[in-house]
This record gives sequence, C-alpha cells and structure tokens, in this order.
Amino acid sequence: MNVQNTIQKTMQKTIEIPAELKGEYPFDSHFLKIENNNLHYVDEGFGDVILMLHGNPTWSFFYRNLAKHFSKEFRVVVPDHMGCGLSSRPQDYEYTLKTHIDNLCLLVEKLNLSNITLIVHDWGGAIGMGLATRYPHLIKKMVVMNTAAFRSIEIPARINILKNPIGQWFIRSFNGFAGPATFMATTKGLSPLVKKGFTLPYHNFESRIATAKFVQDIPMNDKHPTYQTLKNIEEKLPTIKAPILLLWGEKDFCFTMSFQKRWLNIFPNAKAITYPLAGHYLVEDEKIAVISEIEKFLKE
Repeated sequence: MNVQNTIQKTMQKTIEIPAELKGEYPFDSHFLKIENNNLHYVDEGFGDVILMLHGNPTWSFFYRNLAKHFSKEFRVVVPDHMGCGLSSRPQDYEYTLKTHIDNLCLLVEKLNLSNITLIVHDWGGAIGMGLATRYPHLIKKMVVMNTAAFRSIEIPARINILKNPIGQWFIRSFNGFAGPATFMATTKGLSPLVKKGFTLPYHNFESRIATAKFVQDIPMNDKHPTYQTLKNIEEKLPTIKAPILLLWGEKDFCFTMSFQKRWLNIFPNAKAITYPLAGHYLVEDEKIAVISEIEKFLKE
C-alpha cells in the first residue's frame, strides 16, 4: 500500500496508554490524516479483513478482546471515530453521522479494504451501515450487536435529557456519559482497570466533545439535520445481501429487544442469538460466548 503522506504509523499519541493498560490494549497506533485532524485506528494481523466500529461513549478499547483474538488469523482494523479514543478532538467540527461515515469511507479507501466482515455496536451500526449501503460490494459478512441504523422515537429519558444544552454541559464537565456507562451498560460489572480503559480518553471538558455531540446527533424528528441521512440508510438496508449474525444483550436499557426485532424484520434470514443476562456492553458481559459465535460465523 503506497499511501505515504496520508497514513502515519506512530507511537506518538495525544493520550499515552499507561503501562498498566498495555496488557489490555497492546496495539500499535496508526493515523489517517483528514484535513487538519488525525483519525486513529488499530491495524493488526494479516488475511481477510474484519472492520470493527465502536459507538458512544466507547472507543477501539471496546473491541480489544476481539482484536487480540481474531488478529491471529485475520487483518483486524478498528478506528476511533473523530473526537473519540486516540483520534483528534477538534472543537469546531461537524460531529454528524454523515461526517463519521465520510471519514470511515476514506479510511476504507486509503487502506484498500475489501471482502470485509463488518462488526458494529451502538453508533457503529449507523456509521457502518452508511458504509455498507454506499459500497455493498465491499461487505462479505456483518455482525450486528445492540445497535440501530434506522429511525426510532424510542429513547431512554436519561439519554434524551442529555440532548439539551444543560445535558451537553453535564456530559462535558462531569464525564456524564462515559462515566455512568461503565456501570449502567454492563450487568456483570467491570474491573477498575477496565473502567479506567473505557474512560481514559475522556478526561476533561475538551476531550468529551464527541461523547456529547453523539447524543445531540440522535435525530428524533424530520427537522434534525441527521434525520435524512439516517432515513436514506434505513431505506437502503434491504439492498444489503451479506450474511448477518445478530448478537444481542437482552438487558440493554437503550437498545432494547424491540430494536433487535426491527433488525429481524429487515433481515429475516439473519442468524439471531440473544444473551438474557447481558447488557449494552455485550462483549464485556459475554466475551467468550460472543467470540465463539463470531468465530463459527466466520468459518461458515
């Protein structure tokens, strides 16, 4: 791949991974320069491509266990959306669904990725389906976990209230999204070390801009600037013909089982597995089971 001056591999990161977290997150850092910002991504292993897309308020750390496991046999690429993880955090930026999709498409193009198994969670679902509906020929298989890529008026009150200016201030001033998620999004709990990993990039007002903007970007009516983008993706979903594995934590307070049913209405041939005791952070609550199911799906 000859993409010099565009892709930089470097160990110089805005946020240093502390020594105690390197066992959990042992990956080299790569960066794609987009205008004046750097999009961080993990690129591990060789072979067929698995592209993993995180949501809000996580980052590539969410997929650390999957990346460590599958990079033994596959090429695993895991970006941090702009403003998240180890990517740049521009303060004057269009943090919209369309922009995140555009950034992802640019990364896929620059890395010359094809024959992709796409794994998505939370906001990664809408962003990933944005890619899949633009370039369906690049997608080989899809794993869909506790997410949506269609319009819905179902939103928890505790999230909806954070869309207003006071809620945005609360998220950015007190880490009022990534912090609570470390105990609200999991049923089995996280160790202090893993909690530190999830919240590491979101350590001050400036660094929490994307976690706030993602909430603000949830379109609840047709006047919202992201509404049409999401509507276009929703209408094109049935054109995707790739095999789908649908994995779902039943205890998710945000993406409830009604969202899982919507996916099955769109993709009735999807292989669906639910985990009765798992929450939103499915890969934390059911790590071994999730890896096993994805492994079988990849071999089918």
